[in-house]
Amino acid sequence: MAVSVQQSKGSKKERSRPVAAVFIIIGGLISLVLLIGLSISYGAADIDLATVWTAVFQFNPDATAHQIIQELRLPRVLGAALVGICFAVSGALMQGMTRNPLADSGLLGLNAGAAFVLAICFAFFPGLPYMYQILYSFLGAALGAGLVYGVGAVAKGGLTPMRLILAGAAVSALLTALSEGIAIYYRIGQDLAFWYAGGLSGTKWEHLQIMTPWIAVALIGALLLSKSITMLSFGEEVAIGLGQRTGVTKFFGAIIILILAGAAVSVVGAVGFVGLIIPHVTRFLVGSDYRWIIPCSAILGALLVVVADFAARMVNPPYETPIGALIAFIGVPFFLYLARKGGREL
Repeated sequence: MAVSVQQSKGSKKERSRPVAAVFIIIGGLISLVLLIGLSISYGAADIDLATVWTAVFQFNPDATAHQIIQELRLPRVLGAALVGICFAVSGALMQGMTRNPLADSGLLGLNAGAAFVLAICFAFFPGLPYMYQILYSFLGAALGAGLVYGVGAVAKGGLTPMRLILAGAAVSALLTALSEGIAIYYRIGQDLAFWYAGGLSGTKWEHLQIMTPWIAVALIGALLLSKSITMLSFGEEVAIGLGQRTGVTKFFGAIIILILAGAAVSVVGAVGFVGLIIPHVTRFLVGSDYRWIIPCSAILGALLVVVADFAARMVNPPYETPIGALIAFIGVPFFLYLARKGGREL
C-alpha cells in the first residue's frame, strides 16, 4: 500500500500542469467575456458592441435596444454560461468519484429524472413557481441516479463502466417514455417539448437569481472536495491509504452533483454530453489534479454552451436550432470514440 501511495503522489505531481491550467483560466475568462459580448450583439436584430456596453453599464429603459439586451439577451447568455459550468463540473465530479470515464449527467439518468419530475409538475401543479421547479429538479435528478445505480448494481459482475452506461440508457428511455405519456395525456406536450429539445430562449432574470446561489454554494463545495476527489480518482484503496474519508467525500460529492445537474436541467432542459466531453478535454490539458480540473472545466463548459447557444440562433435565423442537437453532433462521436477505447481515459 505504501508503494501505491507513493506512486500515486508521484503520478499526480508529474501529470499536474498548473501553468497550462492558469493559462486556460485567464484565457478562458477573456474569451468568455468576448463571446458573451458577441452573443448579445448578434441576433434577429444586430446591435453594435458600443450599445451593448452602454446597455449593461448605463441602462436606459426608454431605448428599445437596451430593453432587448437587458430583458432577453443578457439573461439568456449568462444562463448559458451557468448551465455549461453546471454540466461540466458535475461531469468532472462524477468521473472522478466513480472512476468511470463515460460518466455524465445525461448518460446516467440525472437529466431524464429531472425532466420526468418536471413533467409531473407541469401536469399536476401548473404555474408552479420556479423556486419549486428547481427543487423538484434536484429530486428528479436523485431519482434518475438512484434507479441507474440500482439497476446496474443488481447485474451479475457488479458496476462496470459500460454496464452503468447501459443501465443509464435503459432508465433514461423509461423515464422519457413516462414523461411523454404524461405530456400526451395531460396535453402539456408544448411545455415539455422545450425540455427535451434543450434551449435557453425562456431564461429570465428570475431564474438566474434563484439558481445562482445554489450553483455558487455547489461550486465552493466542489473546490473544497477537489483534493479528496483527486485521491478517489486514483482508486478507493489509495484514497483510504492517504487518510481520506471516502464515504463522506462521496456523500457530499453526490449532493453537489445533484444540485448542479438539477439546476442546469431546470433552465436548459435535458441537454447531454457537456459533462462527458469537457472533463476529458480538461484532464488532457491540465492533468489529473482536480484542484485545477474543476475550475478549468467550469470555464470550458461555459464556453462550449455559450458557443452552442450562439450557433443555435445563427444557423437558421430567425428560427432556433435546439442546442441539445448541436452539442450532440460533437458528443455522440466523442462517446463512440471513448466506448471503442473500452472506456479508458484520454
